[in-house]
Amino acid sequence: MALEEEDAEATKEVSETLEKLETRVDDFELECMFSDEHDENNALLTIHAGAGGTEAQDWVDMLLRMYLRWAEEKNFKTDILDYLSGDEAGVKGVTVLVKGHNAYGYLRSEMGIHRLVRISPFDAGGRRHTSFASVFIFPELDDSIDIDINEKDLRIDTYRASGAGGQHVNKTSSAVRITHLPTGIVVQCQNERSQHRNKDMAFKMLRARLYEREKELQAKEQKDLHGEKKEIGWGSQIRSYVLQPYRMVKDHRTNCEIGNVDGVLNGKLEPFIKAYLLWQR
Repeated sequence: MALEEEDAEATKEVSETLEKLETRVDDFELECMFSDEHDENNALLTIHAGAGGTEAQDWVDMLLRMYLRWAEEKNFKTDILDYLSGDEAGVKGVTVLVKGHNAYGYLRSEMGIHRLVRISPFDAGGRRHTSFASVFIFPELDDSIDIDINEKDLRIDTYRASGAGGQHVNKTSSAVRITHLPTGIVVQCQNERSQHRNKDMAFKMLRARLYEREKELQAKEQKDLHGEKKEIGWGSQIRSYVLQPYRMVKDHRTNCEIGNVDGVLNGKLEPFIKAYLLWQR
């Protein structure tokens, strides 16, 4: 009707409404794919630098920014629980709590090795470098999930917090590191101001890690893995971000490819998430 009456204002309004509806339909389609029992939970996102020193640490910083931008677009809240700065630039490791409905359901598609190929800004010779970073995703568990943790199996250390945090940081040993001796799992939290609250959050992170580990062990025993899920290890990257000699982001599980690398690094992850959920089904 707007076109027939040559009503430009109405045509613009219809176009904008259709775009919003398309976004909502995409969101509903994604939500229909969430089948894991903890998909609706908050998510614990951990990123670690691979071999490569400053290059890999800068890549972690880029990935952290990408996920924070994605969360912002989804109106999810984020808390950085642990942050270890790089030696010269970037980040060695970081853990973020992503709060929002289905946060874990969305982000579990990101678990694995992420590979970056680019001309290094840290190489005076302008050579091309390949960097790796590992991304781990765990659901934040509520108190109704019973995970048996024996205090005798734990080593709890306290240390001074580092990084952003204002005047309180580095003045007291408020940061907490917990090592689960039987499995070697290490978690740490330095975000909260009190040692007690950091310890509580670290225990929550440990419970999530142990729960996810138990799920993986059960899945292996039952040989009930989806598709051909690879072990999280170097050389088995799930996604490549190529900035040189061409520009492309490709997910190696789903073959989803996007040429708008800048858009992806700015948090436009929905095509990869949707493709992963369809592939997993």
